Amino acid sequence: MHGELNKVRPVNNDAVILDWETDLTTQNNHNGVQLRPHIVWFGEAVPMLNKAIEIVKTADVLLIVGTSMQVYPAASLYEYAPKNCTIFYIDANPANVTNKTYNLTTITNLASFGLAELKPKLIAELANN
Repeated sequence: MHGELNKVRPVNNDAVILDWETDLTTQNNHNGVQLRPHIVWFGEAVPMLNKAIEIVKTADVLLIVGTSMQVYPAASLYEYAPKNCTIFYIDANPANVTNKTYNLTTITNLASFGLAELKPKLIAELANN
């Protein structure tokens, strides 16, 4: 949703996306146009936001892993989940995400440990559906 660090694009054309494995410098260009990382900077529109919203709208289970939930609009994606969707939020320092209309479980842990903790909960959730 926020791009890829191993890709670049010309500053004047979002449609041209190139694979990139080395350091990117001001000397790199594409047909004479400066290249930039293929990522979303603060203040820029998130090009895949609408697609992400459509995917979340169809979720039975939603995992939110390793985020402060402070950067919008991505932090609001869970609000598009169906009301019967089970949401698991894993973060070592989770934000206070309180919304009584969602089935939300917060796991306070590092992502790697939290995912291990999630596994039996997720298996149980899937068995109930």
